[in-house]
Amino acid sequence: MNKMRENTQLISTASCILFLIVGLLIEFGMGWPYSWLFYLLSVVTGGLEIAWNGLKELFAEKHFNVDLLMILAAVSAGLIGDWREGALLIFIFSLSHLLEEYTTDRSAREINRLLDRQPKKARKILASGEYLLVETSELILGDRVAIFKGENIPIDGIILEGASELDESVINGESVPRLKTKGQEVFGGTLNLGDAIEIQVNRKRSETVIAKIIALVEEAQNSQTKTESFIQRIENRYVLLIVLAVPLSILFFHFGLSWTWNESIYRGVNLLVVASPCALVASSTPALLSAISNGARHGMLFKGGTYLEELAEIKSLSFDKTGTLTKGEFTVTDTYWSIDEAQMIPFVLGLEEKSTHPLAKGIVNHWNQTFVSQSLETEEITAMGIQSLYQGDTYYIGKKRGNTVEPAEFLTWKQQGKTVIYVEKNHELVGGIALLDTLNTNAKEAIQYFNQQGIHTVMLTGDNSYTAETIAKEAELSEYFAELLPPEKVAHVKNQKDLYGKNAMVGDGVNDAPALATATIGISMGEGTDVAIEVSDVVIMENNLAKLVYMHRLSKKMKRIIKQNIIFSVTVILTLIILNLMQKLTIPLAVIGHEGSTILVILNGLRLLKDGKGS
Repeated sequence: MNKMRENTQLISTASCILFLIVGLLIEFGMGWPYSWLFYLLSVVTGGLEIAWNGLKELFAEKHFNVDLLMILAAVSAGLIGDWREGALLIFIFSLSHLLEEYTTDRSAREINRLLDRQPKKARKILASGEYLLVETSELILGDRVAIFKGENIPIDGIILEGASELDESVINGESVPRLKTKGQEVFGGTLNLGDAIEIQVNRKRSETVIAKIIALVEEAQNSQTKTESFIQRIENRYVLLIVLAVPLSILFFHFGLSWTWNESIYRGVNLLVVASPCALVASSTPALLSAISNGARHGMLFKGGTYLEELAEIKSLSFDKTGTLTKGEFTVTDTYWSIDEAQMIPFVLGLEEKSTHPLAKGIVNHWNQTFVSQSLETEEITAMGIQSLYQGDTYYIGKKRGNTVEPAEFLTWKQQGKTVIYVEKNHELVGGIALLDTLNTNAKEAIQYFNQQGIHTVMLTGDNSYTAETIAKEAELSEYFAELLPPEKVAHVKNQKDLYGKNAMVGDGVNDAPALATATIGISMGEGTDVAIEVSDVVIMENNLAKLVYMHRLSKKMKRIIKQNIIFSVTVILTLIILNLMQKLTIPLAVIGHEGSTILVILNGLRLLKDGKGS
């Protein structure tokens, strides 16, 4: 029974065509005069649900939609003796509804694909070391879970034991497996391709990355583009205008043009068919749903259709540097110490191991195998660094403070494009660490693409001007600004908006949150982080700028297809109206031309489901 409810439109369309075919066979094969009964059954089976939904919308929301026009046209055709034409109209209209339903289902499959990757059962590890199979929904923070080879990870967690390659395509759209080791985070729904691992649950099931992705996709699917909103706003008035115009037209045809009543009514019914904006109404939704599904499949999430539409219109694109344009995987290349290195490194590690900044990770990775960190109580200084008071001495690591005289080595490192970290003891410079970062995957190719599109590309970074200049030249950016604090990044984003109009900001979703919120479109290079999903309008689940290019092309293609659909549907409506006024249009041709254009518009939108360059 549930299956029948889910396939109501399919059953309705199939019944409609069945009765239509039987009617045609009886009329033209057997010459039976009561073939109209089967045509009537075709109209009823194909149009009953459509009529019911249209009437519910009319009485509940006081909204006229095109469904009512089509039903009215079919019934009117029957009343003047053309039930065959009415049945043909309802069949093609029902078929277009079926195609729209298919588009929605294809879009919903992306959500179902994600849901299917979430195991309902999990192998919980008890205190005794034994396994207990439980419902995934029963897991709580801190529970230990075992995942064997070939199993989907049931919930987000941190690896406690083991290491394995994971297929994270459900999160980031990438088919290349990623090695995860002890201490790293894994995400529910991803697939364990290697050895067994043990994880500790670190998120509730409702707060997992995949749960947030599902919520985002659903939100986007239920949203509208500005074009779609405009079309829906005028639909009610347009339909009401047609309902009033048709009887007036019939009177004009008879009394003004001296046509017979039969011809006048026939032309009125034709006008009811061809003037209905079915194709116009369908111009946007199938294309939007298809584009959202395509994006979700590639790890690109939109919080609304508006952002997908506006992405094609941006004229300026700002990038954060670390973790966006660059990999954010720093390695220590040079060091300077005015006091014993062995004395300072434990304090450097004690400060930096508390930070999640990529620079800190690079420093910790460089020395944590050879030195033991000093346990410290730390204080973070916003946008500057981190410090600690230990046994009367103040230790600091971060950006340059005050008018400290720098050794000549620091200037050389900066000119080489390296990032220099300052180490102080009791507010005196005692050391420096140079680290080098490299351009992110496909960064240069992405910048070249946007430059070619006439989009102004700019880098906004808190790093020093030498490093910024090196990266900007290597990436071929149009402009760069260095040594910026978060409020200064916001000011530059506002300025870009004033100068160029619609703009976008691409960042890591943490330090760049204010700038992301200020831009017309905030885009986070997320890698599955909570903050990335929360702060931005668009999330790219992998730090790969090739996906940003794909997303822009997808947006442009969607806009182009919607524009094609609108021009095509309006042209068809006007052409059919002119042919009808010239008395050269029959109801069957009107039905085929009008509903055929609706089907073509839907199929054109479905092209966005295909993978490709998006252009």
